[in-house]
Amino acid sequence: MFWLEEAGLPMTGANISRAMQLSPPTVHEMVGRLVDDGYVARNPNKSLTFTESGREHASHIVRRHRMIERFLTDVLGIPWDEVHEEAERIEHAMSPVLEERMRAAIGDATTCPHGHPIVEGIREQGSLLADVAVGADVTVLRFENEAEELLHYLRAAGLEPGLDGKLESSDPDSVTIRSAEGNHEVSRSVAETVSVRADPAPPPRAAIPEQLVLSSDRYGR
Repeated sequence: MFWLEEAGLPMTGANISRAMQLSPPTVHEMVGRLVDDGYVARNPNKSLTFTESGREHASHIVRRHRMIERFLTDVLGIPWDEVHEEAERIEHAMSPVLEERMRAAIGDATTCPHGHPIVEGIREQGSLLADVAVGADVTVLRFENEAEELLHYLRAAGLEPGLDGKLESSDPDSVTIRSAEGNHEVSRSVAETVSVRADPAPPPRAAIPEQLVLSSDRYGR
């Protein structure tokens, strides 16, 4: 739900169902519990809104998760494509003291290793790599889908946040960035999950909820 709001997508039961690949009745029950607990409010148009306490709680969970990922990569040296699920295991058993030590250890880092902001309010919208025209200069901003199998695929292709290059080619099957390190080719469906800063930039387009879901059919893996 926090991802939907952060990405500028309507926070609705339908979008939550699509993003999490859950049935509508399951999502309805889950949302009902969040409403009862005072974390979420229902709007007249059937969309959902975080309450003040709900947004604070969700934001803290997400920022802590991203901080742990940064700690695992920068301090412990774990490859960035292996830390997402590890961080999920750690975050539920972490004391406030350990959290503060980790925060101090990562210094002034502002994003997780996959490019998502640790500090609220610094997210750059960017463009989806699949929309960028051939010849444009690009800088990889973040990976919208952090499923570990997809992160392995992106790392094997040589893509990572901060990579600078030029869009070498783009066709119905694949998209290729040329950088100082060589060519980095990904399938077009994977390019739909990579946000970049592009010059010239294509018209803005929001990510879609399915980009959270790793699917062998969708991503051609």
